[in-house]
Amino acid sequence: MRSVLEDIKNQQFKKTYLFYGQETYLKKQYRDKLIQALNPEDDTMNYTRMEGKNIDPREVISLGETMPFFADRRIIVLENSGFFKKTSPELSDYIGELPDYLCLIFVEEEVDKRNKLFKAVGKAGREVEFKEQNEQLLMRWILGTLKKEEKKITQRNMELLLAKTGTDMSNIEAELEKLMCYTMGREEITTEDIEAICSEQINGQIFAMVQAVSEQRQKKALSLYYDLLALKEPPLRILNLLARQFNILLQVKELYNLGYRNKDLAAKAGVSSYFLKDYTGCIGRYTVEQLREAVEECTRTEEDVKSGRMGDVLSVELLIVKYASKQNMNY
Repeated sequence: MRSVLEDIKNQQFKKTYLFYGQETYLKKQYRDKLIQALNPEDDTMNYTRMEGKNIDPREVISLGETMPFFADRRIIVLENSGFFKKTSPELSDYIGELPDYLCLIFVEEEVDKRNKLFKAVGKAGREVEFKEQNEQLLMRWILGTLKKEEKKITQRNMELLLAKTGTDMSNIEAELEKLMCYTMGREEITTEDIEAICSEQINGQIFAMVQAVSEQRQKKALSLYYDLLALKEPPLRILNLLARQFNILLQVKELYNLGYRNKDLAAKAGVSSYFLKDYTGCIGRYTVEQLREAVEECTRTEEDVKSGRMGDVLSVELLIVKYASKQNMNY
């Protein structure tokens, strides 16, 4: 990311850029900074944006070969094209011979680093990955944002906020805006403010379901599952998040057994310190072997659903019933 800011500062731009990764907020921020630097006059005649997996590479190349009209530069932005997950030999070859007046910017969520186009962009320009930010970086960002508005918040309440929002910076920004409006006229953001205003993200509900499973509260776990379905959450997404939570529980269990505690354990496992007590409370009800089995069974269940051997709704329900049943789990 620093390299992109250096390009902007020095006004020395590469012919092509690839921004990719799961952190959408930062990705958009850097995309907009770069476009603004390349096109400060907001010239719409020599700026083109395309989005989606139906982009024709030949159309992109044809446009790239069109000289800019009364300008020094032509800018083409391609978003969520899928070119870095499939083969696009035309674009891969074209990247090596981009004209000096052209800047080609790709913005993607997922890429295959073995992809020929990915390697071509890395050789001819810059490829920048935007990963989810860790808790400490997010807290510094939250503090900086609130300081501009002359607001204060304790570390404990920042942890609560992150537990509610997750690590997606777009979610955090939206919740911070709501909090600042809600606390207008007051300096400090309190626990009560966060509980009253901030929406709990789906991952939090998933964890509540996992916790209910680990406590053998089968009725509660199934009720939460049906609530998630009512919110139009796809069963396979619920399954993937369930598998992720079991995997985190496994990591926390293993690290706890190795002697890690508190912040060191949270940092090593990559979990919010606010939620750590909930994870450590759950792990006592599972053995390491049972958690490994749960992760493996989630993987098998996904394969069964995708192959058509089982229906998605029922397969996840059966998994919840099994791991929330005292009869099936011998602690």
